[in-house]
This record gives sequence, structure tokens and C-alpha cells, in this order.
Amino acid sequence: GLASEVIRTGQPILTNDYREECARRGVPALNRNYYAWMGVPLNAGASSLGAMTVASTDPAEAYTDEQVKIISAIADQAATAIDKARLYEQTEKRARQLATLNTAAQAITSTIELGPLLQRVVESAVEILDCEAGSLFLVDEETSELVFKVTVGPVAGNLIGLRIPAGRGIVGSAVETGQTVVVNDTASDPRWFQKPDAATGFVSRAIMAVPMRVKDRTIGVVETINKRDGSPFLDDEVALLTAFASQAAVSIENARLFNSTDQALAARVEELSVMQRIDRELNAALDVRKVMQLMLDRALASTHAEAALAGLLVEDGVAVMTQQGYDDALAAFADGVIPQGHSLGGAAYSLTEPKLTAAGEGEAAQQFLLPGTASQLIIPIRREDQTIGVIVCDSTSADCFTADHVAFLTRLADHAAIAVANARLYGEVNAANLAKSEFVSFVSHELKTPMTSIKGYADWLATGAVGPMNETQLQFISTIRGNVGRMMTIVSDLADIARIESGRMRLEMKALPFQSVIDTVVRSLQGQFDSKEQTLILDVEPDLPMVWGDVTRLEQVLTNLMSNSHKYTPVGGSVRLRVRQSSNVWDAKGAPQVLHVSVQDTGYGISPADQKKIFTKFFRAEDRDIREAPGTGLGLNIFKLLVELGGGQAWFESELGKGSTFHFTVPVALPEQLTNAA
Repeated sequence: GLASEVIRTGQPILTNDYREECARRGVPALNRNYYAWMGVPLNAGASSLGAMTVASTDPAEAYTDEQVKIISAIADQAATAIDKARLYEQTEKRARQLATLNTAAQAITSTIELGPLLQRVVESAVEILDCEAGSLFLVDEETSELVFKVTVGPVAGNLIGLRIPAGRGIVGSAVETGQTVVVNDTASDPRWFQKPDAATGFVSRAIMAVPMRVKDRTIGVVETINKRDGSPFLDDEVALLTAFASQAAVSIENARLFNSTDQALAARVEELSVMQRIDRELNAALDVRKVMQLMLDRALASTHAEAALAGLLVEDGVAVMTQQGYDDALAAFADGVIPQGHSLGGAAYSLTEPKLTAAGEGEAAQQFLLPGTASQLIIPIRREDQTIGVIVCDSTSADCFTADHVAFLTRLADHAAIAVANARLYGEVNAANLAKSEFVSFVSHELKTPMTSIKGYADWLATGAVGPMNETQLQFISTIRGNVGRMMTIVSDLADIARIESGRMRLEMKALPFQSVIDTVVRSLQGQFDSKEQTLILDVEPDLPMVWGDVTRLEQVLTNLMSNSHKYTPVGGSVRLRVRQSSNVWDAKGAPQVLHVSVQDTGYGISPADQKKIFTKFFRAEDRDIREAPGTGLGLNIFKLLVELGGGQAWFESELGKGSTFHFTVPVALPEQLTNAA
């Protein structure tokens, strides 16, 4: 259309008869409803970026030269902006390429396995230049042919192993000259070796071949094919890929040297690597059965035995913790314990070193659990010079177990022994914690009844029900009531901690209005704020949504925070309760919508050193003002645990001498939760 004429000539066109002008210039009329039409070029320097056009479908409308000037001015500004955007895009592209180059360089220099290294080199080269395909050739030192080792692209798998004769093709030219070869139109280049394209149906339009050189010799070529945007390969891209190929060549040569070193050393390195992984797995497992299962899996993978078991020595035999392949044989033993009277159980008790037994040796037949066993390997698991367990492997092959297997399984058992001991200690600690929690629960329950009785009688005496009391007696009664109240708080806190730590804390979750929680807590605490002439500010968003939680625990959490703010804020200070609905930016795995609740005070604040321990059980700050206020150091620990148990998050900010703000979130009830509640 006319727009292409504007771009071609670089000059504006103005007409009030669009179709006639198209016919006069011999171009198609793209819209036959146009009448007035004008177009101006988008020029940036000496080049034209495009055209800006304006058209009207109103036969009565006509454009003027003055309007062309206005549009031209706008077009000049637009062209400048477009040109800057293109430059910015080019800069960004260059930055991305350099970043990719840096990442790829780090990756290949840290890789010593040849196969993955070659793959990474090609993938990185294709990624750096955003190409459709790429290949890596290595020079066959005997024939000088170039061999496809790695290919990336739509037909990659069809080329692996294909050979290009020495000196043939664009890649052959790169090897001969030792220089990067760029061909942006392969069809016009006589060096183009067409056999790979003919074999795959892929069309190579543009190729960059970069030689990989080490110590003045070419070991291979990295080839990138067809930029995805169809643009030609540029000089700066040649420099990028040439630099990358130099690094790749060094890494490939290093990998070759590594692979050609002594195989025994390589095997030892691999074994150490495996043992390191095993250590991580074993140390992460705090359950004895899981430790034994991990050990058994490694033993089977290493020896390829048909059956294996791992067991611990107990008073009357070997307790099988895990096994594979012995289902029928072990069914004869009660509780999965192989008794000492059995030849295998007896052998395990007396074992201090690995024992390899072949069929036909002594009482081997009685010792074997797997029918048809030709060889058996028993490895003791020893800790502090005592055998605490065994690994048993049975095979129907007489030569299944080698000296390497014995050495590996012995080291495996040594590592597992530590993990078994740790798992046992962990179990003992858990049992002790459970006993402690049960004791605390028992004591809390036993204390609660007399405390409730004492409080009841004190309240009754204070009313004068048993006769009038003088001022001194009333003060005594008040002291009793206050101390009993504090004791009941301590008992309640201890009971909560015990239930939470033992996993027996059960929340009664349901949809509920959070406003009712606020009202209940504020009513119960208003008198305390008034007694210290503190200002309580309620900054609560109207029409709060229903939340999902335990009403009793939510009241406990909010009471805890507001009571703390009251206690640690001087007379005449202020406390602000702020509640807002919000997206859950604090927990990506939590409820999508939450109520963000914060309690801010103008109190004493918390020092940076104390802030690190503020949620620790029984912690109380050293500040004298804080120490003077009664407390157990359990409240904030319980606050955080209860909030997280209910699906929320808890945190705080504080500055010594200026006050603190404690935050927590409460999940907003989901539609299905509201439906179930209804």
C-alpha cells in the first residue's frame, strides 16, 4: 500500500483520494473505504524505521499540508523513541548474553564428566545466541574427521556419530584455518556440507562455526545454526562465542585428562562421593528403621544380591528392622527376631569382622535363609567396639561378593552405626520429652483444682459472705487472689506448652466473626487500661470477613498481646489495636486472604540483643522496667505457637525506649468452609 511507498522513498504522501493515489502509484488499495490519507516516514538518522499513517472514511474530510507537518513532527519524536527503545533492547540483549555466558562458563568449568560437559557447551552456545540448533564436533585424532558428539535442535538425535571428512564443510574450514567461520547464507557458500540436512530434513540457513583450540591445536568445533529471529550472525556475537569456545576447550581437555587418569582413583573418588551422600541421608534420618532401610538399599544396589536384611542385636537374637527377599523364611520367627539358637542369630552375636560363607562350608545350609543360596556375606555394625547389628546379604551366585563389596559395606556399616546411635538417642530424647510433657500435664491438672478452690474461697471472703472484714484483712485477701491468679496463669501456660510440644493440642477450627473476638478481649481488659490511664485505640476495618480458627485460642492470643502491651507500657501511654484484611504476602503456602492484626504500644521496647530470644520459652528481658512486671516468659512463646498452629504467621518490630508492635495473621474462611459452617 501507500505506507510501503512512504518507507521506500522516505518522503511524506498527502492525498484526499486514497484509491486514485494508489492507482497512480501502482500499489494496492488496502482499504477501499479510505478517502483522505496521509503518511510520513519514521526516520532515525539515515534509516527509515517505518511509517505513521492517518486516514479518514469521511468523503467530506480533507487533510492539509499543515497537518502533514504536525504528523511529521510527531513521527520524528516517535522515531527517536523507537530508535532509543531498539538501542535499549540491544543493550539488554547484550547484557543477557553476557550473563548467560558467565553462568555457562561457571557451569562448564565446574564439570569434569565429558558427556554432560559437551552437552552443556552446546546448550549454552545455542542459548547465548538464541539459535534453533547447534552441534559439537570432536576431531578424531586418528582420521582427522569431525565427529558429531552432541546436537541440540529438532532433529538432534539423528546426527550423533555422523562423520564429516577432514577439510569438508564450513566446520572443516574452521578446523583448517583455526578461525571462526560465519556464513549467513549457506545456500550461496560452496563450502556448505549438505549431507546432514539431507539426512534429517532440517534447513540450515546460517551457520557460525567456532574452533575449540588448546595449545595451538584444534580439538573440535562448536556450531550454531539459524538465529530464531532470522537475523544474521554479527561481529559482537562472533566475539562472544569465540571467547566461550576457548573456555569450553580448556574444560573439555581437563575432562579428558580426568577421564584418562587411573580408574582405581576414579572409583575411589566415586565411592567417597557416594559415602558423602549416604552420610547426608543417614544423618537426616532420625528413625532407626529408616536408617536401616537406607543402608539396606545401598547394600543391595552395590552387591546385586537377591536378598538382604539389616537387623539390630537384642537380648534374645537379631531383630530384623528391614529386609528384602526373605518373606517366607522370616515368617517362621516370632516378632521378626532371629533367635540366638539359629545359626545365623548365633553367628551375628559372635561376629566382630565381616564373614563370607560359601555353600558347603560347615553349617552353611542352616545359616542361609534364602533357598538356593550359594554365598552369604555378613557385615557387623559396630559401635564403640561392640556389635550392635548386622547386614546380611544372600546370593545364588558363588562369586557375587568381592573384596570391594566387603570393604564398601564395612565402611557403610561404620557410617550407619553412628546414625543408628543418633536415632536411638533421638528416640530416647523424644520419650523423655513425652514423659516430661505428661508430667507437666499431670502437675498442671493437680494444681488447677486446689487453685480454683482457693480462688473461689478468697472471692467469697472478699464479698463479706462470712462476716465483715477490716481493711487489713481485705488487703490480705486481695494479695491471695492476685497470687492465685498468677499461679493459675502459670499452670495454664505450662499445660498449653505441654500439649503443644507433645502434639496433643487440638484446635476446634470453624468459621467465626473476628469482631466478636475483639469485643470479648477489649471488654475483659478495658479496666486494666483504665487503671493505668492508658489510651486504647481501636483501628479496626469495618465489615471484617469471617475467619477460620479456634475462638478460644484466638481470644487467648489477642489477650496475650494486649495484656503484654498494657503491662510493659507506662502510665499514660497508648496501645493501638489495628486489624485489616489483606492478601497473604507473608506465607505463600497459607490461606490466600488473611486478617493482619497488630498491637502497637508506646512502652519500654525491646533491645536488639533481647529481640533474638523474645519467642524463647521462659525468656524475660534484663531491663529493670520489664523485670518489675509479673510474667513467666511463656506468653510470647505460646502466642507464636498457637498462631502458627492455626495457620497464621507471627512477628514483631521493636525499638528500645519507643515501644513495640506485635503482628499476627488469621486465615480468612474459604467459601467451602463457610458453606460447611452454614
